[in-house]
Amino acid sequence: MSAFIPHSRPTLGEEEARAAAEVVLSGQIAQGPQVARFEEELASYIGVGYGVAVSSGTAALTLALRALGVGEGDEVAVPSYACAALVQAVWSVGAIPLLVDVDPRTGNMDPDDLRRRATPKTRTVMLVHMFGFPAEMEDISRMGLPVVEDCAMAIGARLRGRHLGSFGLASAFSFYATKMMATGEGGMVATDDPEVARTARDLREYDMKEDLRPRFNFKMTDLQAALGRVQLKKLERFLARRREIAALYDAALSEARVELPPRIPDAEPAYYRYVVRVDRDAKDAVDALRAGGIGAARPVFRPLHRYLGLPPEDFPGTDEMYRRAVSLPIYPSLTGEEMCRVIREVQAILEG
Repeated sequence: MSAFIPHSRPTLGEEEARAAAEVVLSGQIAQGPQVARFEEELASYIGVGYGVAVSSGTAALTLALRALGVGEGDEVAVPSYACAALVQAVWSVGAIPLLVDVDPRTGNMDPDDLRRRATPKTRTVMLVHMFGFPAEMEDISRMGLPVVEDCAMAIGARLRGRHLGSFGLASAFSFYATKMMATGEGGMVATDDPEVARTARDLREYDMKEDLRPRFNFKMTDLQAALGRVQLKKLERFLARRREIAALYDAALSEARVELPPRIPDAEPAYYRYVVRVDRDAKDAVDALRAGGIGAARPVFRPLHRYLGLPPEDFPGTDEMYRRAVSLPIYPSLTGEEMCRVIREVQAILEG
């Protein structure tokens, strides 16, 4: 029987191993010079002035909110079709998550629904670029609310030639093992605002401070940063391979009973996930694919409104995505043979 094809897999090699070994042999494994260089290199790549490396994407979201002054009683607009990290970050600063429905075509926040739900207490919009596809930045920015871009799935994606992560007042990145760039754990706050960067940098560590304001141990290690620097050098190659696989999936599945990922004008998606919408319950398709050796998944484990017990009829776009969206394997180390197996299984299951 053919080997199981995992849903996600990091692309690591000898260069990453050498970089990690050099850090270990140097004796400087906690936050140090590798972190500082990684911050500079990532900020330069995104096109902003500052990067603040932290321990995770959730830590990046939390510090971005704190740096923007979001706190007790404030509302933060977040899409309901997203992972639980968003709500955890909002709660951690004492704020209230204001759930917003999504466009069922893209999975991104619906600007019209945001306008309907926003209140005088709404302080910030936490905007997720789902699956590496740009959200409606221009429309949402016109509302005048500060935007924190969640780029955990979108590093390297562009809108009108400009990198995602450079539009909002701050942005948050994740380098978890399954992300576009993998350091095991880790994240980054990116911003053009020097005060946001200064505050995030101050809050990520608590030792040797002149006061006792609440702070955290959210530091990245030099070991992680060394991996991140190597991964960043390879990122454009990773993106090219993801787009190549997506184009092949598009061509192979164009006649299948499935809705393919959207085309967004002036956008260069990162294709963190290749998500199709099937004409049945997503769980059935996922189970059938996994039985055939393909690591498919529902791209969001559970919508946030379901966690919070809110009526599903208030979030029709989110519920449609949850019912129908299936994520297929797409990552740079996916081989041609594996890709062909994915296509064959998807075609057979959809036709069946």
